[in-house]
Amino acid sequence: MPKKQRGRPTTSDPKCERVDVRLTKDELDKLDEYCKKKNISRPQGLRDGLKVLKI
Repeated sequence: MPKKQRGRPTTSDPKCERVDVRLTKDELDKLDEYCKKKNISRPQGLRDGLKVLKI
């Protein structure tokens, strides 16, 4: 019988870096509105915002 693995499956791009950010009430409201509309979490909303930056 194969050995069972525990925990979440590994990914090719793990999220191991942590960033703390302070937002104004207006910025947080905008983030929450976006996340509610897309039905996603706050961190995913922030990652979506970073993806649209053209650098």
